[in-house]
Amino acid sequence: MKNNNIAIIPARGGSKRVPRKNIKLFHGKPLIAYSIETALESKLFDKIIVSTDDDEIAQIAREYGAEVPFIRPKELSDDFTGAGAVVGHALNWLKENGQNYDFYCLIYATAPLMQAKYLIEGLEKLKYSDASKALSVTSMPFPIQRTFKITPNNRCQMFWPENFMSRSQDLEEAYQDAGQFCWKNIHNVAKDITFGSDTIPIILPRYLVQDIDTLEDWQRTEYMYEAIERDKNAHREI
Repeated sequence: MKNNNIAIIPARGGSKRVPRKNIKLFHGKPLIAYSIETALESKLFDKIIVSTDDDEIAQIAREYGAEVPFIRPKELSDDFTGAGAVVGHALNWLKENGQNYDFYCLIYATAPLMQAKYLIEGLEKLKYSDASKALSVTSMPFPIQRTFKITPNNRCQMFWPENFMSRSQDLEEAYQDAGQFCWKNIHNVAKDITFGSDTIPIILPRYLVQDIDTLEDWQRTEYMYEAIERDKNAHREI
């Protein structure tokens, strides 16, 4: 039986640290275009919608192949509204308009390194499991057990000082949210938090993962994208 799948891409207009981040040009295209195009490339979705409070973002999203069936309310577009509330609003709107789905995929607008094959892997693993979600993750580059904070008097203080003498290779590997996508089986109610036992991790290599919260992050992501594209072109020439 064919499942009905929808991609939901939140993209508000009020980014503070990188103004107009979601539509700022990244290698010649608005940043959000990459998320829309990768979702289209995957051929997984009956519909790709963008949830935004911003008319310009809505117009650009439509130009690149997404639908914007509503403008998100202002009360869901501030600095404190989480992705869960945004997705919930979108699903409720769709249901009220006679549209029901089996799986949704929350895709972030700031994921130009995302690849379709991982979206496909996420849905396939989720469909044939009893899990509620499938989340893009990546490994931490350094053992979290040996991390420390800087105290108010400008000194170092380990979170777990008992691990000071441990070798890095002897410590358990840790993972973090890759900030690209999260699949959800709408018919399977979660019994745990997203970073918990109901979630399947879809592991991405670290070279495909970079949060974009500052201009420095933006520049680093551009360098990473350039390197990936050079590698693709080199393989095509071979």
